[in-house]
Amino acid sequence: MHPPFKTSSLLTLPSIQHGFFGREGGVSTGLYASLNVGYGSQDSREAISENRRRALAAVTSNEAINVTLVTLKQVHSADVVTVDTPWTPENAPEADALVTATPGIALGIQTADCGTILLADAEAGVIGGIHAGWKGALAGIIGHTVQAMQRLGAQPNNIRAALGACIHPVSYQVDKGFYKTFGEAATAYQTFFQDDTETPGCYRFDLPRFCLFQLYNAGVTQVDDLAQDTLTQPDVYFSYRRSTLNKEADYGRQLSVIVLS
Repeated sequence: MHPPFKTSSLLTLPSIQHGFFGREGGVSTGLYASLNVGYGSQDSREAISENRRRALAAVTSNEAINVTLVTLKQVHSADVVTVDTPWTPENAPEADALVTATPGIALGIQTADCGTILLADAEAGVIGGIHAGWKGALAGIIGHTVQAMQRLGAQPNNIRAALGACIHPVSYQVDKGFYKTFGEAATAYQTFFQDDTETPGCYRFDLPRFCLFQLYNAGVTQVDDLAQDTLTQPDVYFSYRRSTLNKEADYGRQLSVIVLS
């Protein structure tokens, strides 16, 4: 039985397989129940490896080609890696986005509130995956990824993108310093905040809308949003902020995958 995952109609194409996973369908227990894929957590390495195997098998179950999953040591940067040859998890580079034109390399992004964006230009045979937390998104990770795809032959007007589950403004309270950071980067960015009516002096940040804005700004207009809030669905998604609010010792990560066949 494969773990469940969501797909985007925009990325449902003959040459591309993809999936946005939650926390269901794995073997991890406790705080990590059950499909935790994050080697950065304190979960059993054997459980994490099995969870990754299950997720990859679910996305590529109908494929005859050999597929290898590659992920990153994500550090909330604006750095993008072009993948020609797979690496092991131990040798994963520090970066927050991946692109490839090589069939059989499955790009994996791990999240626990940050945005996951999967991208594909099926005509050019180029795909990408982005870990878009607020730091990386503000630093330009989304535009950098589109540029990296262009260097492989993709065209922004042909790129399709889907935003997976992430934290939504109803769950994302931030302070005035956070708000000021965005306002100093660009006055227009203040439109992605609303006053928090429950806590004077605080705001609610709209990470999904900011990610979509960055995609459009990079020339990508074929965009889908799965519109799933990670924090408010504890049985479905891991959430770093929820774990922090609950004073839990650690948290799991979910996986999103895209691969060319």
